[in-house]
Amino acid sequence: MSLSRRQSLGLIGAAALAPRAAAAARLAYDLVPQQVADGIWMVEGATDYFSMRNGGAIVNITLLQGASGLIVVDSGPSLRYGEALKAMALGLDIRGVSAVVNTHHHPDHFFGNQVFADVPILALGGTQAAAFADGEAFADNMYRILGDWMRGTEVVPPTAVVEGGDLVIDGRGFEALPLAGHTGSDLALVDRASGNLIAGDLVFFDRAPTTPSADLAAWRAALDVLAGVEASAIVPGHGPYDTGGASIAQTRAYLDWLEAALTGAAREGLDMIEAMDLELPEAFVSMGAMPEEFHRSVAHLYSGIESEVLPLGN
Repeated sequence: MSLSRRQSLGLIGAAALAPRAAAAARLAYDLVPQQVADGIWMVEGATDYFSMRNGGAIVNITLLQGASGLIVVDSGPSLRYGEALKAMALGLDIRGVSAVVNTHHHPDHFFGNQVFADVPILALGGTQAAAFADGEAFADNMYRILGDWMRGTEVVPPTAVVEGGDLVIDGRGFEALPLAGHTGSDLALVDRASGNLIAGDLVFFDRAPTTPSADLAAWRAALDVLAGVEASAIVPGHGPYDTGGASIAQTRAYLDWLEAALTGAAREGLDMIEAMDLELPEAFVSMGAMPEEFHRSVAHLYSGIESEVLPLGN
């Protein structure tokens, strides 16, 4: 990370610095653990997009009781968040955090890692590589959006690679599912003791899915795998704890609609701005971060869909 960004939040406009600096002392994450099963807690993130109001705390965090401390799945969007998470964990277990798992490389899921550099930080190999490749660009964007919430945050990629199949972390058993679709490398975990499925951002619930790194066909294939898991409940990457399995079906329905709607718009010859004006179905309009996430998905996906529908030379 550049010195200018650490010292002056380099990419933030000078006019914005004074009010943000004045408010810096008041910036604090109020993390509340919700016990969802024996030895499992979830911190539910906000369902809107990154903002100064939420400090980027939009991700769900899972904590599971291990043999020597707590296993944390995803570490949040910033150094400040990681520090709050560490303090909260000590309130649940005085031994603190014994290991961290990153489900994928998006910044809200791994930018708290630096607080936990003294314990193993586990992820799929593709996630580790993507964190190294994209981390600094993500940090530039996060600093631009969140200002002083990000102060002091350094990019710390995962330090250890895990594979699929049986996985034991600090004495607790999991089935590791190496998948893709939301990104090129998405890890889902099934907790053997409780049957809970920790799905990462392959599953959203009552919050619009994000698509900056998405491959929709691979994402659907991953959802097929997750639907075949006999989970007792699901911790989605964003949105409330799901005890009935509706989150997987909702995520699939949204992705199906999104691709069909954008394909239809391309066939009708709509440009990107016109596609952003498409009407949202009633089933999705009340999701968190709507319509902003739909607009972002149009920006992410539409040119590729246009190229498929209207290839050059036709």
